[in-house]
Amino acid sequence: MRKIIAILTVSFLLVNCKNGKGEVILPSSTGNINRVLVVMKALDWSGKPGDEIRKVFGEHQVGLPQPETLLSVSQIDPSGFSSFIRQNKAVLLFQKADSANISIVKNKYAAPQVIVVATAKNKEEMINLIQTRGKEIIEIFKEADVEFVQNIFNREKLDHNQFPTIKNLGIDITIPNKYRLVQDTLNNFLWMRQHLQNGIARGDGTNNILIYSLPLEDETTIVDNITNVRDSIGEKFIPGSREGMYMITEKAYTPFTYETQIDNKKAYETRGKWEVKNDFMAGPFLNYTIVDKTNNRLIVFEGFTYAPAINKRDLVFELEAIGKSIKIKE
Repeated sequence: MRKIIAILTVSFLLVNCKNGKGEVILPSSTGNINRVLVVMKALDWSGKPGDEIRKVFGEHQVGLPQPETLLSVSQIDPSGFSSFIRQNKAVLLFQKADSANISIVKNKYAAPQVIVVATAKNKEEMINLIQTRGKEIIEIFKEADVEFVQNIFNREKLDHNQFPTIKNLGIDITIPNKYRLVQDTLNNFLWMRQHLQNGIARGDGTNNILIYSLPLEDETTIVDNITNVRDSIGEKFIPGSREGMYMITEKAYTPFTYETQIDNKKAYETRGKWEVKNDFMAGPFLNYTIVDKTNNRLIVFEGFTYAPAINKRDLVFELEAIGKSIKIKE
């Protein structure tokens, strides 16, 4: 009995210990990126509300060679949402209430943590809430994961002043120190590569970063030229194993381009697949083309992954977090 009390006391102190300022120090959250714990009654999860969650969250991420969902979800009954389970990094919590709504609670049981509380008075309202605000909920979790990854990378950040291209372009970017230099043209093109350490692709797979700039000539043609520009960069800088081989945009797959913002500037996000001309290498790419009107130019960040036989969603997500860390110095 004394042993049980001692264990409970230690657990209480660990969860509720305070720093010198009297602030509660929360335990570290658990869970991987792009994964959400859904707190919902088992009957609802096996019924239409659960079906709707799996439909909305299970939409495929564009630009990947194999089908992979936007987010991976698992479920637990509210009665089991206690103890260490509550320390999950991303939680979608369903509760009964008089009105349908969502709210965000941060760092309640652990840090970092995002809990999206979804309220509804019956199943019909619950289903409608998922249908109408599901995309919004996904973006909340995605943005939290980007910040989470960026914070990790910031602790192991390379000194980018050692790379002339980054210095000459006048940008700041968080690149983790697991990346190694492949090529730096000293003024306008940088290629860095991370060799994957885990999984089936270990030793063969890579994540890659390209950074370069272009003059801003006609803003109305930016989207139409993204594929042509990346193909010309591939021909010039990304060779294959033999002469006549170089990286191009995969001909059989049309990339998807969306308008977004990076560093509070207009930008375009393009997701698609790359391949090596006259070869069998291929994989997904993510391109951010940032409109820098102040300097009359485009800043381009591109990440591409080569990882045969393994899922690539989370690898591309890491590239997304790096690309979204760009800051253009004024």
